[in-house]
Amino acid sequence: MKRLLQISMWAAALGTGLAGLAGCGGGSTSMQTTPPASITSFTASANTITDGQSATLTGVFSGGTGVITPGNLAATSGVAVTVSPTVTTQYTLTVTPASGTAATAIVTITVNPAPTITSFTAVPPTIAPGGSSTLTGVFSGGTGVITPGNIAATSGVGVAVSPTATTKYTLTVTPATGTAITQAATVTVSAPSTTSVSVDLSSSGPMVTDQILGMNLAAWFDDASSTNAPMIQAAFGDAGIKAIRWPGGSWSDAYNWEDNTECGNYANSNDDFTDFVNNLVIPGGYDLALTADYGTGKNCTGPGDPTEAAAWAAEALKLGVPASHMTVGNEEYGSWETDNHTLKNDATTYAAAVTGTSGYYALIKAASPGTLVGVSVNPGNQPAWDPIVLSGAPYDFVEYHSYPETPGEENDTFLVQQAAQQLTASINTIKAELTTAGKPNTPIYVGEIGGPYSNPGKQSWSITQGLYAGQVLGEMMNDGVSRLTWWIGFGNCNGTAGNDGTSVYGWQDFGAYNVFSDGSQDADCPGAGTFGTMSPTARAFQLFSQVAVNGESVLSATVAGDTTDVRAYAATSNGGTALVLFNLNETTSQPVAVTLSGKSSASSVNVTTYDKALYDLSGSPTGTPPDSSGTSTWAAPTTTSLGAQTLPMTLTLTPWSMNVVIIQ
Repeated sequence: MKRLLQISMWAAALGTGLAGLAGCGGGSTSMQTTPPASITSFTASANTITDGQSATLTGVFSGGTGVITPGNLAATSGVAVTVSPTVTTQYTLTVTPASGTAATAIVTITVNPAPTITSFTAVPPTIAPGGSSTLTGVFSGGTGVITPGNIAATSGVGVAVSPTATTKYTLTVTPATGTAITQAATVTVSAPSTTSVSVDLSSSGPMVTDQILGMNLAAWFDDASSTNAPMIQAAFGDAGIKAIRWPGGSWSDAYNWEDNTECGNYANSNDDFTDFVNNLVIPGGYDLALTADYGTGKNCTGPGDPTEAAAWAAEALKLGVPASHMTVGNEEYGSWETDNHTLKNDATTYAAAVTGTSGYYALIKAASPGTLVGVSVNPGNQPAWDPIVLSGAPYDFVEYHSYPETPGEENDTFLVQQAAQQLTASINTIKAELTTAGKPNTPIYVGEIGGPYSNPGKQSWSITQGLYAGQVLGEMMNDGVSRLTWWIGFGNCNGTAGNDGTSVYGWQDFGAYNVFSDGSQDADCPGAGTFGTMSPTARAFQLFSQVAVNGESVLSATVAGDTTDVRAYAATSNGGTALVLFNLNETTSQPVAVTLSGKSSASSVNVTTYDKALYDLSGSPTGTPPDSSGTSTWAAPTTTSLGAQTLPMTLTLTPWSMNVVIIQ
């Protein structure tokens, strides 16, 4: 039995082997192999994250063991692996089989920096009603927005806000992905203070003169023709102009009045002196000041000739309009002036030419005894001029020119809030110089005044220069200045050559020395309207003509409260009071309480206003815009009758406004 069992087992084994052999010979049995590694996909849940965030990596693969690098992270097919890179990182999935070649796949996660806010400030943190504060955020890693207001913010760049109540502002910096961060700053609006203006009716300041309502005219412009002269008279009449200076600034030191010629330049043929007087000065009833030629002699040879000036004064007297003032030369302290003397623009030479029996002073006075003879002054400037001239020459008055701005550097805040008061400081310097020279109380004539000393831009026809001009008239009235002529009435447009940029306020794209439009006669200022149209500066003269009345006297007007934005000037007015109020705030109205000493009521109150809104209206498509044809007009001042009033009374001054208040 045992032997048979062994034989059976051997036979079974042999059969198995035979079967295997049969299979091999017949091809019915295949060889066993290992499958290769493969990766179906390798993806990130977010390809861009913000520093501090996480993402997941998921690989779908087979045929091997998965590892993600960097980090040597074990990977299972279809199972996400979390990663938190701090910088942009390239991840590699490697699938390694038991034998053979590994498979790889790559995915990159971009990491953006997390947002940061270094600072968020409000400067100043506390403002008065109508004021503004600047919010500045310093931040990175996202887009900045300030709320309320949804104000776009740029790192390090301030934005102005003018809340009407205390407001908490929030800077939100939002990254491309991830969570936004915030920081807050508060602007506190202080309680409004009451501004008051008190007029002392018992005070007695300088006598008021209408001679501060003056304009320059020039011999190069057609002032005296039968066409222009009536239009100039009409424009000057509307603005209340009483005084004229001629023949025009530096022009004067090369002008020969006898034959109406200009050395090296042009003089208008319609404007010889006789025509100028007969066609313009006499019909208009203007007081006339002349500037004698100090720079050139007759026929343009040699230095100025005093006999020529004396003959001119005599001719004016003969024509029935004696020159009230005649100044020897124009700004001869400056190297820009024509001067054929051996020592040019020299104070000692100038004083000597005025002095003596054959000098300008004696000869002009002999020819026209009523004519005041004056000299030019240059207070506090170089070269030294005033000490030599004021002590060494005879004179009846001094003439001062003021241009407070440098071309291209115009500044509205300076012009509106400081320049007129700076002019008063210069007048006070001249008064001190005259006292030192032993001639106190000598009349001071402001012969030329404007904004920049040359090349004016759009500020010259903006509300800002109008506000300056109005304050100038108030300051000069208070200072007792005897005469003022603005540069210039007509004939001096500057077109687009000046500063017409956004650094100064104004809708128009031209500038001009002249404050009345030349109309179609000067195509460089088409937006100035028809001939005689008034700029805001001319409007200031128009308003002040209600105040600068001969025989009245200056009254003391005191401002308490907002002395930065509110200015006041006052004078007697036909038994009542004329008060000129300025609101120098561009955006906010000002309530002002007005008190007149010893008065509890007024039988009538009339207010005439010219302001920013009227100026803006002139340039608005919905208003009366000047156009290229010059047929439009600019908006005029408004007058409101308030009737009888109890005093004190409160007036609301509109932004950037000048207001003449006549109280009876």
